Amino acid sequence: MELSPKELRRYHRHIMIPEIGPEGQEQIKYSKVLVVGAGGLGCPALQYLSAAGVGKLGIMDDDIVDETNLQRQVLYGSGDIGKLKAIIARQRLIESNNLPDYHVLNIKLNKKNVMEVIKEYDIIVDATDNFPSRYLINDACVILGKPMVYGSIYKFEGQISVFNYKNGPTYRCLYPRPPENQEAPDPSNVGVIGVLPAVIGSLQTNEVIKIILGKGEVLSGKLWVLDIFNVRSYIVSFKPNPVNFNIPEPWNN
Repeated sequence: MELSPKELRRYHRHIMIPEIGPEGQEQIKYSKVLVVGAGGLGCPALQYLSAAGVGKLGIMDDDIVDETNLQRQVLYGSGDIGKLKAIIARQRLIESNNLPDYHVLNIKLNKKNVMEVIKEYDIIVDATDNFPSRYLINDACVILGKPMVYGSIYKFEGQISVFNYKNGPTYRCLYPRPPENQEAPDPSNVGVIGVLPAVIGSLQTNEVIKIILGKGEVLSGKLWVLDIFNVRSYIVSFKPNPVNFNIPEPWNN
């Protein structure tokens, strides 16, 4: 099925790019992307995936909007405080672009539902803020053969990588085990500059689009670290570790 006249107009600036063109935009249209977490990283990722024309966009979050979110979670406003993030996010995205098919999953990802949820999508965007969720997403993606686009933020520093892309390294290849409680700060007790999630979430979307198109250099086997306070960035390369492809059962970590 070709792009409609409306889609040709809306996505014209994409279609003009030789690396995308109408064929690439059709690939984006028929892609299915799940964003786990509609918070700091999820908001920009969802906005740009929607704007890009991803055909099926899953919004997974069971949290409500809190006033402390508004400094960085730009899909929400003061009138949304106390409301469910996933539902409000869908409303805002429809206002911006009503062409994609938005799926609200107002549930918490856990060991019982992760396989059923993730199997319905081509690419999984990890926009969570806790280690248990990241390991859960990684392990399910390894089992189901899905790429995981990872992002994390801390104060002025962000990280981004792509795991399990074409049998490439997984999250456990980089971080074999979760940190001990005393080693990892509680996200609710750590500050973050408001623009950082926009930077990292947008870069996650960029990786998703490259994966969909099958073009460009995907951040597989590479961890890109950005320090926006000191204007520094570097890339850490890592290789697959067969030991870390073995998923613990049950998923206790």
